[in-house]
Amino acid sequence: MRVELDGTGLELDESYLDADEETIRAQVREYERGDRTAFDLSVAYPDSFTGRVMRAMSEIPYGETRTYGELAAALETSPVAVGQACGRNPVPLVVPCHRVVGADGSLVGFSGEGGVEQKRRLLAAEASGRQTELAAFE
Repeated sequence: MRVELDGTGLELDESYLDADEETIRAQVREYERGDRTAFDLSVAYPDSFTGRVMRAMSEIPYGETRTYGELAAALETSPVAVGQACGRNPVPLVVPCHRVVGADGSLVGFSGEGGVEQKRRLLAAEASGRQTELAAFE
């Protein structure tokens, strides 16, 4: 299903979410307004490496980031493999792949229509005006 977020489209594969379309859309709108910091949706994680990476991404708190390398170390794999799995995330935003950044804090890829610029907007919105965090994404 396609959802609109900050004027840009985002594809979510609702078959991975245990919720009806209206509930999913309502939670995305709440997130966009800043009224929601976590999605209350049950995710069916695949029984695969991508599923392991998705579970690790889902543990990254709102307003925080982790590097591909940090996730790779926790999963005993390579940062490149983590990046590839992030790109296969069927429910971006709900499973926050936008919170995964390069080793130097750089924004390297995002599967949403807006790409890195959309990722930048999501992280800036989550930073809630904390100037030190915002500066890292400029």
